[in-house]
Amino acid sequence: MSIEKHLYSNGTVTIVWQPKLCAHSGNCVRGLPTVFQSREKPWIKPEGAETEQIIEQVKKCPSGALTFFLNSENPDK
Repeated sequence: MSIEKHLYSNGTVTIVWQPKLCAHSGNCVRGLPTVFQSREKPWIKPEGAETEQIIEQVKKCPSGALTFFLNSENPDK
């Protein structure tokens, strides 16, 4: 069984969201509202902040539903 994943990229970093893991703590939305916009579709807009800001915010996800990888280190290559 595969885990549902959604990918959002700004060209440098890709945010991976696994909705089944999400605890809906709201850390992402409060911490970086220019990227994480829960009332929008798609709700993740990686062009809304610099790559380093995105990485720092994603690292704060308490459930692990949000992760990231640098596109230069793409695990699928």
